[in-house]
Amino acid sequence: MAAMVRLLEQTDGIVEDSYQRKNVAEQERLNEFAASVKIQAWFRGSRIRCYMKHLNRSATVIQKRWRGFMGRQFFRLYVKNCVLVMKLNFYNLQATKVQKVWRGYYVRKYVFNYYSRKRYLEALVVKNEIIRNELEEYAEQQEQNRRRQKEAKEKSTQERLARKYHYLISTHVIPGVFNSPFQPFPSEMEYALASVKPLVHKRRAVSENPYDPGWSSYGHELPKAPQLPPLVNKPQYSMPERKQGPFRMPDEVQRQRYKSFQPSLRVATSFTALEEARERMKAEEWVTRINDDIFVPFTKRDSQYEPLLHTTSSYGHLPYGTRYFREEFLDRHVTRMPFKTVVPPIPVFEKLNDTYSQGQV
Repeated sequence: MAAMVRLLEQTDGIVEDSYQRKNVAEQERLNEFAASVKIQAWFRGSRIRCYMKHLNRSATVIQKRWRGFMGRQFFRLYVKNCVLVMKLNFYNLQATKVQKVWRGYYVRKYVFNYYSRKRYLEALVVKNEIIRNELEEYAEQQEQNRRRQKEAKEKSTQERLARKYHYLISTHVIPGVFNSPFQPFPSEMEYALASVKPLVHKRRAVSENPYDPGWSSYGHELPKAPQLPPLVNKPQYSMPERKQGPFRMPDEVQRQRYKSFQPSLRVATSFTALEEARERMKAEEWVTRINDDIFVPFTKRDSQYEPLLHTTSSYGHLPYGTRYFREEFLDRHVTRMPFKTVVPPIPVFEKLNDTYSQGQV
């Protein structure tokens, strides 16, 4: 029995010892696995980082080469456009100079002629002097007319006053107011009273209408009927009663009967009032006009153009301005090829050629 106990104790010690050794081995294995994993992670990270650095360096080189190529291509295109713009500006400047010279020549020859303008100004000076003299004579004549009208008005006023105060004239028995016995000669008013007839007031014409007392000739006042005698049965201060039935008051009937004529605008205005007003305006303008000749500018002249000296000769008209515009020496040219234009033709020149050809004809 004791042996069995000792055997069991030994067996438990062996099992316990083996179990401890197993735990230590497992712990060592785990430590070695963790160390190997760390080493592999470091190695793989170093390799991946080296590979990524290589890829970045390669991408940078590729982008550098591509960007350099694109920049050089863009710069060549930019330089080409700048040269084209510079050429166009130069050609436009030269075309502007050619147009300036041609237009100046055309205007000097066909539009603004110096000698014709000079003759026009000289004639204008003479015409202005004539018109100025006519205006002075016209002003003097108008002043004389106004003076005569003023004298005639004063004379008419003096004559009317003399006729009005004709009753103050002297008689053989009694001297008048303007003929004082204390003066040697009578005044001018006395002679004026003796030279005119007395003023006679005209009587108003009697109307045939018994209800018209003659006031219609002085305006549009309504005529008033003569007042009827008062009734015997009623007092005088009582108002007239209205008659029974559809009758109006006598005053209203009288006012409507003698109402003045009030034409409408269409009846009062003539159908040809506008044409008549225009004709009167033209007649007044023609009367007040100083000169009957209509002013004509120098561009509308009837005289023919006088050619210049360098365009005519004793053998006839030179073709200057019609065939060529400058003298050419073909034997001195470097090449027989004609000049080639770089820019396309301008359509404005085609229109101007038609205008110039019409002006020359």
